[in-house]
Amino acid sequence: MTSVAPVPRLIEQFERGLDAPICLTWELTYACNLACVHCLSSSGKRDPRELSTRQCMDIIDELERMQVFYVNIGGGEPTVRPDFWELVDYATAHHVGVKFSTNGVRITPEVAARLAASDYVDVQISLDGATAEVNDAVRGSGSFDMATRALENLTAAGFKDAKISVVVTRHNVDQLDEFKSLADRYGATLRITRLRPSGRGADVWDELHPTPEQQVTLYNWLVAKGERVLTGDSFFHLSGLGAPGALAGLNMCGAGRVVCLIDPVGDVYACPFAIHDRFLAGNVVREGGFDNVWKYSPLFTELREPQSAGACGSCGHYDACRGGCMAAKFFTGLPLDGPDPECVEGYGTPALATDRDKPRPSADHSRGKPIMLTLSTRPPAKPCNESPI
Repeated sequence: MTSVAPVPRLIEQFERGLDAPICLTWELTYACNLACVHCLSSSGKRDPRELSTRQCMDIIDELERMQVFYVNIGGGEPTVRPDFWELVDYATAHHVGVKFSTNGVRITPEVAARLAASDYVDVQISLDGATAEVNDAVRGSGSFDMATRALENLTAAGFKDAKISVVVTRHNVDQLDEFKSLADRYGATLRITRLRPSGRGADVWDELHPTPEQQVTLYNWLVAKGERVLTGDSFFHLSGLGAPGALAGLNMCGAGRVVCLIDPVGDVYACPFAIHDRFLAGNVVREGGFDNVWKYSPLFTELREPQSAGACGSCGHYDACRGGCMAAKFFTGLPLDGPDPECVEGYGTPALATDRDKPRPSADHSRGKPIMLTLSTRPPAKPCNESPI
């Protein structure tokens, strides 16, 4: 009798890496009109080495050849790049769909109408409070009104299914029902993600990340009411709280396997939440393009090897949470083969109580303080020192 080799589980195939990323994040610029306290890329000022329009188009051509069906564009605030809409049009014309995140500053009625006419562009509006009081404490004065105005413009233009993106903190976790109502009001889909101690988030994580009790509240809410809520696989560290499969998603770290990040100067990182030299895989300009970095980077090859469970090997929940988030461990100074800092079994708590060296981001593009939320059409006189808005 001929034996048939067993077919590997989907998660095992993903852990070995794919020919192209399923989820590619591309930060087009570090320029931003806000100074959110938890910004994972420490955005604010434009980097003068930012990729040119032509270089960005070359990357899009490569993504089309690799059959990357869509790209998540962020920043910074991507819409402040003068060529942003040109790049969006170029991507969609080359069969690469665009999902972009914005604080809403440039979603005018005219822009909303343009977006409503496209079948290949998805818009994600960032909000971190269901009220101005909670949101603006994190994102800056006036940012709640700016975001809701953008949602109103999209709704009025007939844009279908915008996303409202929320980073869950201890100050907004009790507003989950209100966020869902807000999304329903605008015909939008709610997307909630985990707060990571990355970028400026490293400085506020201790005060902002949900308490253990709130983590349980969040898990229970997701199980009871999260059927149509997107999470981007953010909360697999909570999987040990319930039955296997209770939370939708892969329940694994996809860094360098199915996800990665291209930054504004063409550097490729294993994870959007791990912008640090330790997770730098290469540069698309210097090293033969994105395809070459994705397929042959020594870092990505290493990440696609079987990973040790380390200190979590004896835990009965390891198959569910896979040890948690690599970036969360790294930027809190915990070993990568140890427990997640928010481990539901509590193993992260004593680890956080020890003396640790907490790595800093490789670069800080902060302006130092929030700037006024005003919109003008005048281009900046000094691209690195003046507000891009």
